[in-house]
Amino acid sequence: MKTIKIVGVPEHFNLPWHLCIEDGEFEAVGIDLQWTDIPEGTGKMCQMLRNRETDIAVILTEGIIKDITEGNQSKIVQVFIQSPLIWGIHVAAKSKFKTLSDIENSRVAISRMGSGSHLMSIVNAEHQNWNTEKLSYEIVNTIDGAVEALTNDKADYFMWERFMTQPLVDEGVFRRIGECPTPWPCFVIAVRNEVLEQHPKVVEQILDIINITTEEFKMIPSIDRTLASKFNQKLDAIQEWLKLTQWSQKQMNELTLDKILERLLKLQIIDKKLPKEAILK
Repeated sequence: MKTIKIVGVPEHFNLPWHLCIEDGEFEAVGIDLQWTDIPEGTGKMCQMLRNRETDIAVILTEGIIKDITEGNQSKIVQVFIQSPLIWGIHVAAKSKFKTLSDIENSRVAISRMGSGSHLMSIVNAEHQNWNTEKLSYEIVNTIDGAVEALTNDKADYFMWERFMTQPLVDEGVFRRIGECPTPWPCFVIAVRNEVLEQHPKVVEQILDIINITTEEFKMIPSIDRTLASKFNQKLDAIQEWLKLTQWSQKQMNELTLDKILERLLKLQIIDKKLPKEAILK
């Protein structure tokens, strides 16, 4: 058995991985795929790839591209979710802020620097024609940390995937004042270069297995009910999410990568454009 460590956020996007692991599909081809949930998100997963604490990460596109540009020795092997991620923009339920324009120069709660919640606050600021240099951050690590920070007035707003935060909106903990979709495919699969060099066949087998499952995922009987119960969601919200979400079984094309790099450069999220071969396998 070849042991491979993989990390991802504990969110509905990643249920196909858990189904494959539970069904013993990786084991059947001699792979012990060990999944770890990372509630802190992309910034933490980038660090784990760098520190060789994981071999594979299912990770936000903008976060891993930024980190590879800054020296992370990993590559994107394929797109995992082709559709955009819809980021909800949230304030505390009792906050004085009512509209997006109210939060222009306020404090952003982020999981960590380089995370999606950090980078998407820059994308959102650009959408709103705000001065991105005036953004100030409060690092909160997880969604629970964001609840604590917003409720206790340590930060003013927090951006996170809209459906995963819906229960907090329903409970009256957060109020959503806007949305910001990613202008690119949202999740990719990244693998450490060392693993790609030493175990190319194993990586190929892992991708083959997950791709068969994601291709058929929406056809699984009662998958909407399974997702709703596992992730504390209302059934109609999950049904809407399933309609909007498109899994991918392919590598990112050069044109898409170039558009993302241009956008990240413009936003000063990256300071240089690496050649395609440095980012894509």
